[in-house]
Amino acid sequence: MGQITNGVRAVLSVPIIYDSFQKIMGAHESRRELTDEFIRPEAGFRILDIGSGTSEILRYLPDNIEYWGFDISPEYVLAAKEKYGARGHFHSGLLSESILADLPRFDTVLALGILHHLNDGQAKELFSLAYTALKDSGRLISIDPCFADKQSAIAHYLISKDRGQNVRDAEAYELLAMSSFARVEGKLRHRKWIPYTHWIMECAK
Repeated sequence: MGQITNGVRAVLSVPIIYDSFQKIMGAHESRRELTDEFIRPEAGFRILDIGSGTSEILRYLPDNIEYWGFDISPEYVLAAKEKYGARGHFHSGLLSESILADLPRFDTVLALGILHHLNDGQAKELFSLAYTALKDSGRLISIDPCFADKQSAIAHYLISKDRGQNVRDAEAYELLAMSSFARVEGKLRHRKWIPYTHWIMECAK
């Protein structure tokens, strides 16, 4: 996984600091928009969150969904269990095909802020796992920082300093998604509170 975890960035491995940093960066608005416009959860939905972090997306999801979260950080998963334990299934470790075999099929798979931490091979594996995990009518939703033409110099600088070492432009993200999904739609969003650019994809099975 291409991620810087030393120096100043090391503190982001601490769940409470990571969540606080996300709030400063405007995560509340971003997650609300993502839920309402892209995830569009319905009663009874099964949602698989790959790279779930502290599972803060649950704050924006209704209670009447079924949620599974997987993250490689034991600290993040423990924080998620302590805060949302009654609302989902939380697992520390990498998701694999053998694990998927024991899980139900999902209406939605989330990959929120994870692709820019993965190299191309790892990203393609994630898309393949997501495709396998989904019901026939299911969708993958992803969001990642993105380099783009005419983005502000501040946004470009902040994104270049992200812990994830595989930030791409929109076309590169889209090409990776198309390794498994035939129907891929994306939207570029420029944030104003702290200048930043995100690429959001909706990949339909």
